[in-house]
Order: sequence, then structure tokens, then C-alpha cells
Amino acid sequence: MEKLLIVDDNQDIRQQLKWGLGDEYAVLLAGDVTEGLAIFKKHQPSVVILDLGLPPHEDSSIEGFRCLAELIDQSPTTKIIMLTGNDERENALKAMQMGAYDFYAKPPVLSELKVIINRAFHLANIEEQNRSLQSAMEVKSSDMGGIIGHCPEMLTVFSTIRKVATSDVPIFITGESGTGKELVARAIHEASFRNKGPFIPINCGAIPENLLESEFFGHERGSFTGAHATVQGKLQYAHKGTLFLDEIGELPVNLQVKLLRFLQEGTIQRVGGREDIPVDTRTVCATNVDTVKAISEGRFREDLYYRISVITINLPPLRERGDDIMLLAHYFLQLFNHEHKKRVRHFSSAAVSFLQSHDWPGNVRELRNRVQRAIIMTDTTSIKPSDLGVKQQADEQQHFSQEIITLREARNKLEREMIGAAIERHTDNILKAAEELGVSRPTFYDLMKKHGLKKDWHGPEAE
Repeated sequence: MEKLLIVDDNQDIRQQLKWGLGDEYAVLLAGDVTEGLAIFKKHQPSVVILDLGLPPHEDSSIEGFRCLAELIDQSPTTKIIMLTGNDERENALKAMQMGAYDFYAKPPVLSELKVIINRAFHLANIEEQNRSLQSAMEVKSSDMGGIIGHCPEMLTVFSTIRKVATSDVPIFITGESGTGKELVARAIHEASFRNKGPFIPINCGAIPENLLESEFFGHERGSFTGAHATVQGKLQYAHKGTLFLDEIGELPVNLQVKLLRFLQEGTIQRVGGREDIPVDTRTVCATNVDTVKAISEGRFREDLYYRISVITINLPPLRERGDDIMLLAHYFLQLFNHEHKKRVRHFSSAAVSFLQSHDWPGNVRELRNRVQRAIIMTDTTSIKPSDLGVKQQADEQQHFSQEIITLREARNKLEREMIGAAIERHTDNILKAAEELGVSRPTFYDLMKKHGLKKDWHGPEAE
């Protein structure tokens, strides 16, 4: 059973929460900071409910903030839910900035508090799973150029890299933009017998067409206007190493012919030159275009395709990699925390929901950029959807930005919805609806009056 620590000086509240939560969690109780920290150190609960007003300064937040700081220092990943008064919104915001997971205004309503607690445990479990996966993958991916992944598709990619790295056959990597094709090419190079030689990448879609041939093969002095010296091409620089041709699907057809000749004969001629220069290099190519379609449309030579694709590695899009999304998100969280000297501790539950449901058209590159942006933009220790650049995601963004201002309104809305739904489920039978929600019929009537629900039911009602 998951452990939940409640630190509150009010014995009635402690017992009320233990009674209401004891069936779902192993509830641990403490009445002050010293007792709370001792229990936390011994049991290491994943979630803590912490009152701000604790002895010996019950009328201030001094002890509550001291306990919060100590808990975060001991365990930055623990989810701490602050119990505050209705007039303590500034303190609640300060607590969130210090690293608290969420807050709730007294007096606690069990049904509402349970939602926050369940969400906190869910997030804590996800983060623990991701930390375990990442620790395991740090070993498994140590020979994969730092590529992170645990889904079956990526494990297949890792297996293929290990198999082909020690051979010298051409490799063709396919996948959407941002899936990590160059990382795979570098991993192949590092695991090959050519790893002492150079790794030379060329982006075939980023170089103007009139400069591509010179970039590939080099040129002789005087071969064209502005050629004031003999220049060695990238292919020659790749001698005894690995040549990575990224976005080869963008290569002009006339240059495809010359590349095919090089791959077949292992020699090049500089622009304006006549000498055959031998080049010993392994070729790894990559593209995000549909090569079969490009061949059928005459944009890519079929003979070149079969020459460069002795082995094909298909990289899955991020949206199909399941738990790898959060695994990578936490990896980037740690990476950019260090780079930007920040202490962001976790993603909010709304942020996790966004990360897991987003389509990721930019794949791993997009995820990396969004997490880096979030690390820079967040004002707290928790990343929210707005920090990730999410616009107009109402259900996800309101959690932090609006809940601080309108917590009472949100509570009333939930209460009204629950009452209305209970009435509808029981066909206007008020007694049964009241029993379902665990209140008396007079209380139920009072709640209906409070929320403006008219007494226009037609179903049977026990007296």
C-alpha cells in the first residue's frame, strides 16, 4: 500500500483524513515539524500533505515553510500538497515556487482532496518508472551514442546498430524529421572499426545546388570563377572514416549519377580535374522522404537507392514510442537543469498529460526544444503546459494559473456537477442521490438551494 504522510497540528483533521484515506493508503500522522521529518526519513512516502501553520508558530507560516524546505532538500521528487487557509493565496503561490506539488484550502473536503492525492501518486509513480528506465538505459545506450529509448522499436534499432556496425556495408536510415537519424549514424560510426577516423556529415538539402558538386568532390584552382585555390571536398575528408549524407532524397538527379559512380568505384574527380583520387569511406545515408514514391516520380535513381540501402534502419516517430516520451522528457529536464543552472524538479500532471497526448510532428527535436523552453520560462520548480508553449489548452492550463485565483469557484462547480449528476442518475430520487453522495436528505436540499437547483423532480421519494 502506498504511503501518505499528513503533517498537521489539528488532531481532528489528522484523524478525519486518516479515516477517509486509510482504505486506500498507509496513512502516517505527525503533529509538528520534528515528528513529520522523522517519520518522513524513516518511511520515505511519495506524497505528503503539509499544513502551513505548525507549532510553535501556529499563527504564521514559518514552520510550514521550514518543513517544506527540509522535505524538498531530502527528496526533491516527493509530491507535497500544502493545506492553506482561504486568505493564504500568496503563501500557496510561494509554496509552489519552492517546489510544492499542489495546494488545497481548508477545511478539507475529502472527495476533492482525494482527486489531488490520486493525481500526485499517479505522477510520482510515472516519474519513478521513468527514473528506473533511464538508469537501465544509461547502461544499455552507453554504446549507442547517447540515444535514449526503451520501446520495442528502439530496442530493435539498437540491435541492428550492433549487428551492422562491425561490417562495412552502406546503411540507409529512414524516419521523420527530428527522429534522431544523425545520432544513429554517429552511433554506427563509434561502434565501427572506423571510429578513429573522421565522421563527416553533409546535409544535402541545406547546400545550394550550384555549390553541391564542389562541396562533395572539391575543385581545382581556376575551375570556375572565384576558384582561387584547390579545395578538397567533403568526400575526401571522410577518407578512412564515415560519410553521412543526410536528406539524400533532396540530392539533384545529376549529382546522384556522380555519387553512384563514386560508390561503385571508390574514386572521385575534383571539379575541373582529371585525376582519379581514391577515397576509402563508409557511407551512411538518411532521408525523411518516401523514397519509393520519389523513384516512381523520377526524382531519385533506383540504382542509387539499391546501392545505398544494403541495410535499412527505420526510426519510429516519437508519438509511437509510448513511455519513451516521458523517459526523454525527464532526460532533457536533467540536461537543461544543469545547462541553465536551474532546479526544476518535475512536470505537473497537466504537463504530463500534454506530453503523452501530443502528436509530436517535430519528434524528439521538438520535445527537446519544448523542455528547454520550459526550463527557461518556468517560475516554479514544476513545469506547466504554458511553460511548454501550449496555447489555449483550457483543461490543462487552468490547473495552476486559475486555481490560485478561483479555487472556491472550482470547488463549487465540481459540487454542483456532482449533485446534478446524482439527481439525474437516480431519476430525481433525492433520497437515493443523497445516500450516494454520503449526505443526509436535508443537507442535500440545502446544497440544491445553494447551487440554484430547482425542486422540480418527478421521481419517487421516500419519506
